[in-house]
Amino acid sequence: MKNLKLLKPIIFIDLETTGLNPWSDRIVEATFLKIYPDGNEELITKLINPEVPIPDEATKIHGITDSDVANKPNFNQCSAEFIAFIADCDIAGFNVKRFDLLFLETEFRRAGVSFSRKDRSIIDAQIIYHKLEPRSLEAAYQKYCGRKLSGGHSSVADVRASVEILDAQISSYAELPKDVCGLHEFCCGPGESNWVDTMGKFITIGGEITFNFGKHRGEQLKEVARNDRDYLDWILHESDFPLEVQEIVLNALND
Repeated sequence: MKNLKLLKPIIFIDLETTGLNPWSDRIVEATFLKIYPDGNEELITKLINPEVPIPDEATKIHGITDSDVANKPNFNQCSAEFIAFIADCDIAGFNVKRFDLLFLETEFRRAGVSFSRKDRSIIDAQIIYHKLEPRSLEAAYQKYCGRKLSGGHSSVADVRASVEILDAQISSYAELPKDVCGLHEFCCGPGESNWVDTMGKFITIGGEITFNFGKHRGEQLKEVARNDRDYLDWILHESDFPLEVQEIVLNALND
């Protein structure tokens, strides 16, 4: 990268999956590209056995079949290598905040591995792109890099493309910060700094955890825990809620 100033390594992430739901689908390919402040790079890319069938709809997108991953390690077997590789690094990618990180966090949680976004800057080239000129990865690559993306929807091609796109974005827009922390702030949505969980289901208002969804929106979680425990029990047993949301609810019930 020529335009982004790095004070510590940054990891570009791209994942291919069995579907779009991080709480029910699984990772089938993971690529991590680490870029150091001196410009050196390290790359890890692995096919992963999701231990569930890969739907035809997903295979049509990324080209990975059940037979491709049949003899590959599962995520649990790769988790120690992955967590060591991304330790103490900032994170970047294309749609990384809303897709790749959610899958990665969920898979690490299933594997019993501690992983947090805390103290990491997160840069999402898609958010920058959509804020300035809404399009797809292929269109972004054509615009910023001046050529058609070949090999799209292979995680290696996509993660390389996201590196080039972000670098070109920093060069193209004078208003964009040229440091990781500044771009992290640019990628944050309105009110995101008050989110308690990564989906913004709970926010802090006046230092209190507060509902940001459903019939109790705007009410303090501790008050709902006192007055409507059945609603919180429903959240705990509803599979569509992220595990981190359920953990927040469980902690409130146990207080």
